[in-house]
Amino acid sequence: MDIETDGRFGNKRVHNRLGPGPGGAPSSTTGKVCNFWRAGRCNRFPCPYLHSELPEAAAPPKRSAGPGGNVWRNPNTGGRGGGGHNRWGRGPGGGSGAATHRPPDRPCKFFLAGTDCSYGERCRYPHSYCISDSITMLTLLKGHEKGVTGIALPTGSDKLYSGSKDGTVRTWDCQTGQCAGVITMGREVGCMISEGPWLFVGIPDAVKVWNMQTAAEMNLTGPTGQVYALAVASELLFAATQDGRILAWRFSSATNCFEPAASLDGHKLAVVSLIVGGMRLYSASMDKTIRVWDLATLQCIQTLSDHTDVVMSVLCWDQFLLSCSLDQTIKVSSHFRSFILLSNFVNPSIHVSDVALLNTGHGSIFILCRFGQLQRVET
Repeated sequence: MDIETDGRFGNKRVHNRLGPGPGGAPSSTTGKVCNFWRAGRCNRFPCPYLHSELPEAAAPPKRSAGPGGNVWRNPNTGGRGGGGHNRWGRGPGGGSGAATHRPPDRPCKFFLAGTDCSYGERCRYPHSYCISDSITMLTLLKGHEKGVTGIALPTGSDKLYSGSKDGTVRTWDCQTGQCAGVITMGREVGCMISEGPWLFVGIPDAVKVWNMQTAAEMNLTGPTGQVYALAVASELLFAATQDGRILAWRFSSATNCFEPAASLDGHKLAVVSLIVGGMRLYSASMDKTIRVWDLATLQCIQTLSDHTDVVMSVLCWDQFLLSCSLDQTIKVSSHFRSFILLSNFVNPSIHVSDVALLNTGHGSIFILCRFGQLQRVET
């Protein structure tokens, strides 16, 4: 390896890969990992240091005594004549001697922002939308011009539907990942769910309904302002509205359409999240409360006021109710008989604002945060 150093700044290095030198030691590098590469900002090309971690099983090369203080050490004793292992540069408990590199805890911020990352493939942060050993992104569906507010996959359909603030509903082919159609709603889509063959889309002052099997289309009026959340339970469709009401419709087989069934009043501000569990409907609101409704009587049986800011999302998880708020907390309550605050998770390093809680149904939930973070919680 030839190294040319600029005498003024010491930052100009050129090396040639000539194959292994005497003794089998690689001559193309110094045997060290580039610290700038680890920090994601090495701009030397070529770089005389490794841009990869050393194998864990690799032992440090043996060096004979010579100028510069290079001393051979017995790998079986690992120290200067003593039986203890050298702990220089290591944390408590020593180590195996292999270089350790903490895996990145977030995707590349330039990639998430949709801008070009100057480091390209050399970036230490993954160019991926999630970091997980249990989730793999199949493909990226591009087309919406603003934030996506809902996705749905109706039963028996090979199409995925997505709604957006850009006022459109897009249809995606599940086999090819290509956009198969665009429905212009004309107004911002607030939410979207599917139940059986039915597709429900919440928009300002209405709920659009499609039956994917019969191609029937309906327009449910009654909401005032944006419809932020939808839920289905006990043969009822619930819609959370901007004026604080929760409207309910029941499907009539006689008229083959949805008919108004009830209006659940109680919240003082917009209702932004709905979830059903244990014959109860839970609603989260901008008034900082969670209300519990009995599905048999459609009456409010409890009001939870533990949060100090807007409650963004609620989730039923086994025997617990999880709620997250703009107060940067996630609270866990028991829904057996009375509601008791069990835990209060606060992570000051991230903002728990605009959080969605997702139940996987496989013994874990995912907490999706606004700033590209995905946290997994095991049961």
